[in-house]
Amino acid sequence: MSDLKGEILRLGRQAKKAALELAKLTADDKNRVLLAMANQIEAESSEILAANARDVAAAQEKGLTAAMIDRLVLNPKRLSAMAEGVRKVAGLPDPVGEILDEWTRPNGLRIVKKRVPIGTIGIIYESRPNVTSDAAVLCFKSGNATILRGGSEAFHSNLAIAAALARGGVAAGMPEHAIQLIPFTDRESVRHLAEMDAYLDLIIPRGGKGLIETVVSLARMPVIKHYDGVCHTYVDPTADLAMATEICIDAKCVKPSACNAMETLLVHESVAQAFLPMVAAALIERGVELRGDDRTRAILPQATEATETDWTTEYLDLILSVKVVPSLDAAIDHINTFGSRHSDCIVTADTAAADRFLAEIDSATVYVNASTRFTDGEEFGFGAEIGISTDKLHARGPMGLVELTSYKYLLHGNGQVRG
Repeated sequence: MSDLKGEILRLGRQAKKAALELAKLTADDKNRVLLAMANQIEAESSEILAANARDVAAAQEKGLTAAMIDRLVLNPKRLSAMAEGVRKVAGLPDPVGEILDEWTRPNGLRIVKKRVPIGTIGIIYESRPNVTSDAAVLCFKSGNATILRGGSEAFHSNLAIAAALARGGVAAGMPEHAIQLIPFTDRESVRHLAEMDAYLDLIIPRGGKGLIETVVSLARMPVIKHYDGVCHTYVDPTADLAMATEICIDAKCVKPSACNAMETLLVHESVAQAFLPMVAAALIERGVELRGDDRTRAILPQATEATETDWTTEYLDLILSVKVVPSLDAAIDHINTFGSRHSDCIVTADTAAADRFLAEIDSATVYVNASTRFTDGEEFGFGAEIGISTDKLHARGPMGLVELTSYKYLLHGNGQVRG
């Protein structure tokens, strides 16, 4: 056994023990701990910002892109928002202990279905140091011990944030080792964590497709994953075209690097001639490169030719693929064929078309007349989110506290035997 594997196993044993202690805490206990964590982040702000400055300097030296560095940077405002995010989680309802159902069998046996923590959760993520706080506090509030493995770019930032959370939490009554960060970034640590099914109940990778596929191929426990966000907007014949334009601008231009940004625009042929020049002018003005099928380019000669690959590409940039479709059926078929089951929208005034779109699109979040950018835990009212799942089991879409719980059955008898 390598020293690295032995260290990961040690963290796993500690997390399992902490999870059993966490299950004993009341909602008030957990909220008191969370408020102490928020205060500790603020108390250690100088140390956290100094650690972050080391990471940013290293990233600049490596020549990382401006967008990557922006995701990495912490400043007093972002750190204050991080602490406030912890306080928001403290203010959320605690799902643990909720009675989901109860009934009594003819033999008098009473059965109660009760919400409980999952147990121990491993989270592997890249770049953003705020994920350290978001993931740790959501897992803690839902009664789970967590082992965090951040990316090398934010190594010092992650260590400082996790240390502050642990110090503040333990001082306020959090079980020791309820929040642990793997203190090294060796790639082998991902494999050892993913294989540690004796101590880990669930693993959640947050990052690029390569990371997610690696974790899925290695994991011996359930994985909740977020694959590409190939999100669509379909403009129906009855759509308010001015509203459709505003929705497209928001979905594509406000934050193109987000997983919930629109990557493909589908337009019904009956409104293509009127709508495409209107929306194209607004998008191009904002720096969007358009890639279209033949029918689109006949109307928009400034668009370059879209290839088959474009329909399945998550650009995360100011690039948009555009296609003219002959019917609602064709739009639904295109989305279900080329989409990633993330977020898709129809713009329409036709209730029947909206109902069909909602029923037939096989995605985690489906919209009528609203931007796909609302696929976000905070926008859904969940507080901070652990990620956005494109799976169907057991969580789908934005994952908040409820998605970090399971349930168990409690049975009360008075001597019943089955015989």
